[in-house]
Amino acid sequence: MSDTNSPQDWNALAERVACHVDNYLNGLEAVARGDGGVHTVPLLLLEVSQVILAGAQLGASADVILPDNWEPEVGDDPDLDAVRQGLSERLSVMDEYVEVFDPYKDTEPTSYRLSDDLVDVASDLVHGLRHYNQDRPLEALWWWQYSYFNHWGNHAGAALRALHAFVANSRLDVAPEVATVPMAP
Repeated sequence: MSDTNSPQDWNALAERVACHVDNYLNGLEAVARGDGGVHTVPLLLLEVSQVILAGAQLGASADVILPDNWEPEVGDDPDLDAVRQGLSERLSVMDEYVEVFDPYKDTEPTSYRLSDDLVDVASDLVHGLRHYNQDRPLEALWWWQYSYFNHWGNHAGAALRALHAFVANSRLDVAPEVATVPMAP
């Protein structure tokens, strides 16, 4: 995107991001309910990857600046504890993992929970979606971009690495083939 964006450019970006956000939230809620079955982890890998694409679009865009430099009130965000609990139950064998928070500033490994990371991302995204649904696409973009750099981008990236590692390890850890030696006659 260019350094200056027209209202049409911002509206088109807001629409694309809102679509990714909707898909992420719906996918997360479905997995938390148990609708993913044996495909829970690959589905989460897909959902997180797609919402990171939205984050990359926000990161590649010019800074979103609100005209009055303040965010209008949207009310209380929804309580996502049921989603967090459902994810925790579905991911129990792999919920905890270790990640380096910032590879340039903080090189000490930190313990994380996938269920927390996924819901932290959802919480930031749903806040922006509430602006978008109240016909304030610029405020939605501002929030999504700001929180992408400040919070949810890191948690989504960490969750993506953990989900990718789990899927890759399960696909690559194949039982070794047993070599058969022909018997002599």
